[in-house]
This record gives sequence, C-alpha cells and structure tokens, in this order.
Amino acid sequence: MKRSGLQVLFSVRKLSTSSLRNSAVHPATIPEKPETFYHRDLEIIRATAAQMMKKPESLDGLKFGHSFSDHMMEADWDHEKGWSHPVVSPLHDFKMHPGAKVLHYAIELFEGMKAYRGVDNKIRIFRPDKNMERMRRTAARAALPDFDAEELIKIMCDLVKIDKEWVPYSSTGSLYVRPTLIGTDPTLGVADSHQAKLFVLTGPAGAYYPTGFKPVSLLADPEFVRAFPGGVGAFKMGCNYAPTILIGKMAAGMGCQQVLWLYDNDEKLTEVGTMNIFVLWKNEQGELELVTPPLSDGLILPGVTRDSLIDIAKSWNEFKVTERYPTMEDIKRGIKEKRVLQIFGAGTACVVSPVGRILYKNKKTHEYEELLIPTMESQPNVMQRLYDTIIDIQYGRIDYPGWTRVVA
Repeated sequence: MKRSGLQVLFSVRKLSTSSLRNSAVHPATIPEKPETFYHRDLEIIRATAAQMMKKPESLDGLKFGHSFSDHMMEADWDHEKGWSHPVVSPLHDFKMHPGAKVLHYAIELFEGMKAYRGVDNKIRIFRPDKNMERMRRTAARAALPDFDAEELIKIMCDLVKIDKEWVPYSSTGSLYVRPTLIGTDPTLGVADSHQAKLFVLTGPAGAYYPTGFKPVSLLADPEFVRAFPGGVGAFKMGCNYAPTILIGKMAAGMGCQQVLWLYDNDEKLTEVGTMNIFVLWKNEQGELELVTPPLSDGLILPGVTRDSLIDIAKSWNEFKVTERYPTMEDIKRGIKEKRVLQIFGAGTACVVSPVGRILYKNKKTHEYEELLIPTMESQPNVMQRLYDTIIDIQYGRIDYPGWTRVVA
C-alpha cells in the first residue's frame, strides 16, 4: 500500500499517524531517546549592570507578559549539524531572515508554566514534566526537532535560579516561564523546517485575581469553531490562537470577557477562551458530577491544570468525575431544572476562572439568549476548593509528591 507524505514523515520520526491522532492521550508516542542538547554543555553569560532590566516596584497593575527578566536561554538546531550547545545570556533581540518559515507558515509552538516562591522561601516550578511532554508532542506534529525533556527542565531550573530575584516575594505572584520553538530556515517553500531555534523567556506575573474571584461572561456562537477532528487543537501552536483574536474582540464588544467554543451540530462545549472548561452539576441521575470534555478526538488541548484538577477531584472520592462533552442543550436544560451549579475555565494563568453568564446565539432563531450560572453562590463550592488546593501545592503549603520541582 502506498503511504501518504504525512505517514512517511512520522514514520521517519518514529510516529505513526494513528499514534499522532491519539498523542494527546498517549505520550509514549514520542521517541524515548531523542537527539538533544545537554545541560552539561550549558554556557552562562551573565548580564552586566547596564544590561539588567528594571524590576517592577509592585505587582499591582502588572500586565501579563509586559515585563521580562534579565536572562533568556536559547539553542539552535540544524538538520545536518543537530543541536548547538545551550546558552543562557542577557535578554536580547533576534536577528532573523525575512524569509524565515515561522514568519510565513506559523511553524511555531510554545509552552507556559510558572515558578513560585513558597512559604518556605523555596522556589518551585509546577509540573514541568507535563509541559515538556506536551511540547515534544507538539514539536512532532509541527515537524520541528525533538529534544530531551529532562535536559531542558534542568536548564530552565538554572535560568530561574539565575534570575531568582525576579520571582516575586509574594503568596500570589509568580514567575512565568515561556519555552518556545520556531522554524528559522530562510526558505519560502511549504515544507518542514531544516533549521530551528528553541528559546525560553521568563517574566514576573501578578495575582490573576487581586481583588478576589470575578465571574466572567462568555459569548457562545456556533458559527465559530476553535478546533476540529484531525486538526491541531490538541497541540499548543501559535496558529491555534491567531484565529480566535477577532472573535474575542467581538465578544468584548458584546460585554463578554471570553468565548465559549462550541463544535458540531449538537453544539458540544469544548473550551473557554484559551482554557479548558469544567461543569459541576447534578446529572440526570441525581449524582453530583464534575464534567470536562475528553481528549480522545484531538479537539481539546491537554491542559496541565486540567489534568491536575481531575487528579485532585478524583482523589477526594466525593463525587463523580467524568470526561465527556456536555452540549448547549444539556446546559440549557440543566439551568432550567436548577441542576447546573458551577461552570469554570481552567488554565495556567488563573488556575480556575468562574463563569457567571453565557450569551448564547441560538442557531435556529439567530437570537441571543442569556444564561445565568450560579457559580459564585452554589454549594458545595468545588471550584474554590480545587483552586485553594492547587495554590497550596504551588506555594509549598501542601506536599503533593512529584508535582513540583524545587529550583532553589
């Protein structure tokens, strides 16, 4: 049987197309011993006093992604030479050819994680192994080079340690860590990249909820979709985000803070903004149930916070935890019958984000319906309890073995 180009490509990279479809579920599809750079070869060039950035005087009003630490890490890859040695150096601009593939075909991926200064003054990174698993899967899907996850984690730990004074002395702030991998070869043909750059940026982040939880409103319009089967919705690529920006602006113009992404004729709830979504309700059998969409069909990004919330909720063994799609009809009926208790998003930036209102465009009448969610008033307040538990783990108040990496 003649194999397709995609099959040939992923066969060469020890990935089959079937394992690719399931890669959000089966991380074992990535190679066990990839070609890589090594922590032992790390070169460190420290910033001079003149090169150091001005630290924010306060976390109050600090906008996410607007402030960066003194140092960054980078390593280059060439299909013939392999990986260069990794370097930590003062934050600097890149020199890039205008024909670089990333600029034309969005051959790019990124991750996001945080380092926290704990109550014991130790600095911890939360579950970096999970982010690296996802980053390697995404690199395979983007035909970008593989690397050893543990080597990059050790390098990122050194990077955070060098800039440890940028980790806020705060029980609400954190240091955001952004590993990124881009195709850089200066050729305009639509093909896999023969050159690439991996780099890591860090920067301080303030409290997501400086004045407490604020419920958000969602625009749910079935005309727009975030992802589809066979696409790249399960991978953290920049190309997933650009098409959502206009719809986000539309939502803001209608008094909503986020978009609730629906899919298919039955209007499955998939994600909310850039977050995974959870629904706490009494199901039709009268059971208390926490529901989140499954990873099985490639529509859903396998969020690290999502995975953590599921694990914690199951460990309590107090209610049913289910991975399946709720539909808009399920939600509407549940609200009418007063069975929907809480809806919330989940992600690295916020941990959880409560939903108080959905502005739903009925595809039959083309009119908007307002659905009110009692997230802030409902008991039991599972959302708050999940938030508190993860925050306590991140800041060292609870020891959850294997979930944090101590940096310094």
